[in-house]
Amino acid sequence: MAIGNFSLLAAAARRLEGKVAVITGGASGIGESTARLFSKHGAKVVIADVQDDLAESVCRDLSPSSTSFVHCDVTKEEDVENVVQTATNKYGKLDIMFNNAGIAGMVKPNILDNDKIEFEQVIRVNLVGAFLGIKHAARVMIPVGKGSIINTASACSPIGGCAPHAYTSSKHGLVGLVRNTAVELGQHGIRVNCVSPYIVSTPLVKEFFKLDDDKLHGVYSNLKGGVLKAEDIAKAALYLGSDESKYVSGHNLLVDGGFTIVNAGFCMFEQA
Repeated sequence: MAIGNFSLLAAAARRLEGKVAVITGGASGIGESTARLFSKHGAKVVIADVQDDLAESVCRDLSPSSTSFVHCDVTKEEDVENVVQTATNKYGKLDIMFNNAGIAGMVKPNILDNDKIEFEQVIRVNLVGAFLGIKHAARVMIPVGKGSIINTASACSPIGGCAPHAYTSSKHGLVGLVRNTAVELGQHGIRVNCVSPYIVSTPLVKEFFKLDDDKLHGVYSNLKGGVLKAEDIAKAALYLGSDESKYVSGHNLLVDGGFTIVNAGFCMFEQA
């Protein structure tokens, strides 16, 4: 009897049982962590990425019957349409679309140093890529009247001054797109949300900001006691993709330890 009860509890703990998810940028970083977590919670996962070898390695680690990879450049509409169609052809539906693929661009804080082509490339990946993901997910979700579309924005999405111009612009634009599409698609039972991380401890982020482990720990000045990891963002995406967030839409879920509510230039509270 105890064993039976344990099995029921284990099944209940699988929060995405029977759901199908597409994750762009799913071969590494936040996307990889989310793919692993979604799979653990019972979802069929399609990883969409341009990093073929990494994506195939993740698929080998997970169940071949429930995880697959489709090469996808999110700036190309035919690629995004193909990955959505592949997921629905293979698994019969699409419940969760996680538009996670993104790039940071060049670190050029001076607007005079910014090149048009570099600016446009960041916008194409971060904003146009999400637009295409929302569009083609909506195409297959509208007929069934439900679905969850999640988008990776950033802690810089509600503020300025903490990221390059192109990146900040793309993430501000993404939040606006999410809010607009949440209004439209809500009429079809589809939820659209953002998850907005602060600096996540990954090799890519360390290289981008030129931070070693000691300096990385130093940027977590507002919420003591931990370092934000990719797994933490995956857990936020799990919530937004699950039925636990069934009435959450048009929301920008900040996972930033309170960073965006702090005025670093004036704070009456002692920084211990």
